Amino acid sequence: MPDVRNVGPVGLLIWCGALLGVGFPLSKVSAEAGVSPMVWALLVSMGASLSLFPVLAIQGHLKLPRGKLLRYVVISGLVSFAGINLLIFGLVPKLGAGQVGMMFALSPVATLALSAVFGLKTPSRLGLAGIGFGLVGALMVAFGRGSLDGTLLWSFVGLTIPLILAAGNVYRTLDWPDGAHPMALAFWSHGVAIIALVLVMGARGESVALHSVADVPWAASMQVVAAALTFPAYFKLQKIGGPVLLSQIGYVAAAVGLVVGVLFLGERYGSISWAGAAITAIGVSLTILAQSGRSFKLPQHLPLGRMTRARLWSGNCESEARVPKQATLLAARRQAVLKLLRQA
Repeated sequence: MPDVRNVGPVGLLIWCGALLGVGFPLSKVSAEAGVSPMVWALLVSMGASLSLFPVLAIQGHLKLPRGKLLRYVVISGLVSFAGINLLIFGLVPKLGAGQVGMMFALSPVATLALSAVFGLKTPSRLGLAGIGFGLVGALMVAFGRGSLDGTLLWSFVGLTIPLILAAGNVYRTLDWPDGAHPMALAFWSHGVAIIALVLVMGARGESVALHSVADVPWAASMQVVAAALTFPAYFKLQKIGGPVLLSQIGYVAAAVGLVVGVLFLGERYGSISWAGAAITAIGVSLTILAQSGRSFKLPQHLPLGRMTRARLWSGNCESEARVPKQATLLAARRQAVLKLLRQA
């Protein structure tokens, strides 16, 4: 189990994104072997939970969730793990690992919009530029294969992926339980996902056919390891980076899924898709640069005053007098949302 306590947000971003990106082509391999999306989603959650159990048991963090913590892990497990994994793994055979990865990469824009609505921290202008580049690149790759029979229709179905991801990202930040350990949240959330998937399979009259993964032992093993290494870092990134930065793991995952799909699964993409991948890479670079805290200096010959230049590059072009008022309004909005969650 990796120790992520001293890893910064940029390192966690790349770590989680790369591991999630590996899962897209692995799910295609499993589908071609006849493994159902539900069984594969169950394998992911079981891999995460079983790997976390001994660590949490030793550290004494295995207390049963109650109250706010219970609500948190139930909603997170159903929305962010069981639901989204079923959708992703079901679409990969129809769209390909690379294209579904790019659908995953559209989540930063939706997350940014929801974060602004609920008064959460939004990125700087440089960070916004990174999100914009990533969005353009992701759209180019996602619809670069629209000429294939039926692909365009499934591409529109795939647009629900970023919406669900964004809702989960923002919720987990808004309702984060005080003092909760990230690894414990990951364990219990995946535990809820396991229960939900088993109940759905039972309601559909399907057996929990875990034996079917024996047909793809190497892919199943890689998926379990990837899940075990991903989610402790995932919840840590949620806590220290916020929902917008967390959502940008989609850009890294999309790039990894695209490359792995082409190199190992024989997927083929046109020039538009590859140009989109290059633009996405620029977006990731800008995001990392913005997160590092670096800034650009305007040339001295520009006819701008010192205060104007400072406000322009800090993303604060409004008068200083409005800042306290805006902060108060955003805080009030966030408290209203939390009050509704507590009453739910």
